[in-house]
Amino acid sequence: MNKAELIDAIAADANLTKADAKRALDAFISSTSKALKKGDRVALVGFGSFSVAKRAARTGRNPQTGKEIKIASKKVVKFKAGSELSGSVK
Repeated sequence: MNKAELIDAIAADANLTKADAKRALDAFISSTSKALKKGDRVALVGFGSFSVAKRAARTGRNPQTGKEIKIASKKVVKFKAGSELSGSVK
């Protein structure tokens, strides 16, 4: 499902116009991004939670040459599915 299909599904399920559904989805993405940039955790009970974790620096290999390369540490976004979401996928 891409963004346009998600907007269509939200509009249909919530009885909204596509424009309203797009604004709602964009607002959710923006708010979640801002919270994660601040280092906050975004938890949606039953659905899951988004958080930021630090990935340590490590040594990797260039797959073309086999030469070792250094990969810098960085922050990554993690998502942990909630129990309702996990149960509905089974």
